[in-house]
Amino acid sequence: MKVLIVGGSGMIGGNTALHLQELGHDVTLAARNPAKAGTLMAAMPIIFGDYTRQEFTKADLAPFEAIVFAAGNDIRHASPDEQTAEFWRAAQSEGVPAFAELARDAGVKRFIQLGSYYHQLRPDLLEGSPYLQARQLADDRARALATDDFNICTLNPPSIVGALPGLIAARYETLAAWGQGLRRDIPNTAPPGGTNYMSVRSLTQAVAGALDHAKTGKAYLVGDENLSFREFFQLFFDVANNPVEIVTVDEEHPLLPDAFIVQGRGNSLVYEPTPKETEALGYKRKDIKNAVREVISLISSAKQKS
Repeated sequence: MKVLIVGGSGMIGGNTALHLQELGHDVTLAARNPAKAGTLMAAMPIIFGDYTRQEFTKADLAPFEAIVFAAGNDIRHASPDEQTAEFWRAAQSEGVPAFAELARDAGVKRFIQLGSYYHQLRPDLLEGSPYLQARQLADDRARALATDDFNICTLNPPSIVGALPGLIAARYETLAAWGQGLRRDIPNTAPPGGTNYMSVRSLTQAVAGALDHAKTGKAYLVGDENLSFREFFQLFFDVANNPVEIVTVDEEHPLLPDAFIVQGRGNSLVYEPTPKETEALGYKRKDIKNAVREVISLISSAKQKS
């Protein structure tokens, strides 16, 4: 299948592109800028454009049978000052469905939007949150375009754990160094509460399953393991064989600011994905410790090469 990965130069989009390519799909990236030099995506074909500025055309999208949209911005991608109503309109509530509509009109047959779990799991959190409201509107408005000839679905995942050679988020480099005992400035604590976590490998498997089996117009709540923030932080120490025990302290943590805990410090977002949907999408579970181990291994390899 000829597949376009929007946001394909990023961690989630890049992992998705590589997994689909391994499965035999003909993959092209779409992004605002070239893939980072040294990453595996740098050798892949790419088209350039910014969906928030409506820079793509029907001619750009017409060659593709399927599109995976992995470019939606979240609260980590913009400063508080940048997170205006206009920003969320362009990046989410209007920008995403407008791009999906362009894809439909271009003759694309399948469209997978990678969203976020908050609004589907806890709609009560939407009140007072322009970000979550925009996420919900992007999801609902895009899926409203569904027809028998345009199979569109949303995968709404939780916090994603993963990296790529040459593309490792700074927060994971910090977590790895902390777990190895190299960041004595960071307290060995965690805030109360927790959430669901999912490896990027599991998410890419779900994308591949959705290309073949997703029901048009459906939103899938995908995920893997429910962990407290303490348990998640502890994994980085355990994988590094560091005997330090993380303890829960009810205060803001430098690696998990309160602004990033959408449900509020002390609260948890936990759930079990529907077994029938998990089976239909065909993704692996119980993969978080493996994902942490792989992230740390990539960081170690990068340091050895530098």
